[in-house]
Amino acid sequence: MKRILLSITLVAAFSAFSYAQKKAVKDAKAALASKNYSEARVQIKSALSNPETANDAETWKTAADIENAVFDAERIKQQLKQSFDEKAMYDAVYSSIEPYSKADDLGQQPDAKGKVKNKYRKDIAAILKSNLPFLINGGVFYNDKKDYKRAADFFEAYIEVPKLAVFEGATPTQLGTNDTLRQTIKYYAAITTIQSGDKARSIKLLKDIVDNPYIPNTSSKESDAYELLTNQYLESGDSANYVKSLEAGAKKFPASKYFTPNLINYLISKGKSQEAVAYLDQAIANDPANACQLLSVKASIFGEKNDFANADANYKSALEKDPNCERALEGLAVSYIVQAQNLKEATSRAATRKAQSAQDPQIIKLYSDACPLLEKYRTLLTARSADKSEVKGALVKLQNAYYNLSLLGVNKDKEVSVLEKELAQ
Repeated sequence: MKRILLSITLVAAFSAFSYAQKKAVKDAKAALASKNYSEARVQIKSALSNPETANDAETWKTAADIENAVFDAERIKQQLKQSFDEKAMYDAVYSSIEPYSKADDLGQQPDAKGKVKNKYRKDIAAILKSNLPFLINGGVFYNDKKDYKRAADFFEAYIEVPKLAVFEGATPTQLGTNDTLRQTIKYYAAITTIQSGDKARSIKLLKDIVDNPYIPNTSSKESDAYELLTNQYLESGDSANYVKSLEAGAKKFPASKYFTPNLINYLISKGKSQEAVAYLDQAIANDPANACQLLSVKASIFGEKNDFANADANYKSALEKDPNCERALEGLAVSYIVQAQNLKEATSRAATRKAQSAQDPQIIKLYSDACPLLEKYRTLLTARSADKSEVKGALVKLQNAYYNLSLLGVNKDKEVSVLEKELAQ
């Protein structure tokens, strides 16, 4: 008898609890109707997590309607030029998305007879479509507030909402958007995520951009997303994907001054000079206007390996294409000076003075050939008001060449004296 009474008591308690949760939904709708949005939010909160009501489409639709009502109320104030809470307005429109989506999903569940009778879908679709542009506005609002994570939430939501099941079969045009605008907002979402410092999220968003066809727009070039993605890999310490991204970018955008130069620098830093030279040759062919820098880099690779013949040939080629190529002027002069110093060191170990002086004409020629290159380099630096350290570096190299020529019997005392005064300033 006690067990029967206990069972009856439990059933009664359970029924009362279930009734209380359903009443909470009813009370929330009543508060919504009376525009008491704070009370409506309180009433619906417990129903969203309770098993008796959490799987009911009406519960989630009510929760979403509350948020949408808050959004509408503030938007109307804005339209009437009354005082309104802009943050509350955008937060509410964003907060309505998930419960509307959940309500639609639950509404699509078949009933006991296996039939789907989603009485909410049409209304949900209309509301979400109407609210879609305001997600962009919300992103701009939070971007202006420098809350970049929240801005990214809104921009990303603008991209994701049209993918919801409630819009199945609808085209972007039918939703009031277009591919160009979506491409722009995708880019904004990635940028704000980068600004928020969330590298994993920014990589995900940028990969979505580069893995899909590029839609021309006024906000970004096709290569921009590739560059940003590559840089995010670099900053994340993901060297494997960094190199892959550089290689992909170099192939897709051969004229870019980002991918190939950075890939070359990476290869050089890893001692892969042969691969670096191959990319340099490709870059020179694709970007002849940048031959000064590219040929000079190629020359420096050979110079580091003491392959002066190839180094000098590339520096000279750079100067043929651009006589004022500062990097080639300095690089070729330094190459001549290093070769002269190497010869001096080698001959200093000879047994006789005659043998030691046998290479003097060649040494003199190397130092002499370096001088006009450095003189022109100094003139160019002075003309563009270069940093003092750059000018000083050129003067020291030139002083070295003059001084060594004087030691070899070529009188450069006057030039050395002038340079000493310049360097003392």
